[in-house]
Amino acid sequence: MFKRIAKTVLTLGLTGLLTGAALAQTTPPTRIRGTIASLNDRLLTITSRDGQTLTVTLAENVTVSAVKKIDLATVGDGAYIGTASRTEAGGQQAIEVLVFPEAMRGTGEGHFAWDLEPGSMMTNGTVKAAAAKGTGKELTVAYKDSSQTVTVPANAPVVTLAPAEKADLKPGAPVFLSAMKNAEGQFTAARVTVGKDGVAPPM
Repeated sequence: MFKRIAKTVLTLGLTGLLTGAALAQTTPPTRIRGTIASLNDRLLTITSRDGQTLTVTLAENVTVSAVKKIDLATVGDGAYIGTASRTEAGGQQAIEVLVFPEAMRGTGEGHFAWDLEPGSMMTNGTVKAAAAKGTGKELTVAYKDSSQTVTVPANAPVVTLAPAEKADLKPGAPVFLSAMKNAEGQFTAARVTVGKDGVAPPM
């Protein structure tokens, strides 16, 4: 009987662990935008855009990227992009455009809700058509089995990612990152995008 009880307890324990692991895997990341307050070894303290003070533990092999401006005219067929957009009377209008490096093609492919501003959306996909529209550009972005047409105004930030170093995580620098939050409410992150040379992450 004792063996049966022990086996039941063990089974329930394993089930609980697996369920917890499954829940952890499906918990969406928390996107953090703000300004660096300090960096102490791997503890990055950020003043978020809504005034909160958040501490994020960086991975030992954290990837740090900067953003650099590029010309909208260079964004054409075949580029893999991510664009946050708002819904206007004429359709989707870009708030920003990120052109992914070729090595990151396929990142986050799809069309989904985004939190850059209330009601904003994010479209990650391949540009299948690009045409001038006023002083800006109209991009048809294909993803999986669908597509979105997004108008990019001339004043929308258009950037790409560039290599950076942990040393670039300086107090006062603007940052964007997606952090995972554990059951104790602690944040961890494996990648940070930092503003550099006057260009802030627009996403």
